[in-house]
Amino acid sequence: MDRRALIALAPLALLAAPARASEEAKPAKTDGQYVDLSPAALPIVARGLLINYVFVSVRIQLSAMANTAKLRTREPYFRDALVRAGHRSPYFTLATDYTKIDEARLKAVLLREAIAIGGAKEVKGVTLLSQSPKKRTGLPDPKVLGARETRS
Repeated sequence: MDRRALIALAPLALLAAPARASEEAKPAKTDGQYVDLSPAALPIVARGLLINYVFVSVRIQLSAMANTAKLRTREPYFRDALVRAGHRSPYFTLATDYTKIDEARLKAVLLREAIAIGGAKEVKGVTLLSQSPKKRTGLPDPKVLGARETRS
């Protein structure tokens, strides 16, 4: 008798599978309006020596009333501001780790620059999506080299 019940329920199980798959295929909730910057390489410098590069992906959060299409055309300006700030001095270098950048400083600097480019009513915040170092091994010990020393 159990065999008959299984055979009777088999077509229903086959019909439920596509419905379950469509539920899983729904896109994740987005954070509202945003502009994703193309990955940029930021230098890690200690005592005037180039130690490493860290590739970062950044998202600029926009307000609900922002003109997203207009601000997405300004993505090269946002990325240029980030790269210029990173190369101006070893501004994003962490004193404790040469494979990561100082996330708080990056967010603060890029938010200030993004507001200057896009406008205070348009830009809401900055999110660091990912950071990936070029080299993970063979780096000098951060305790030996002072990280936040400016170039001469």
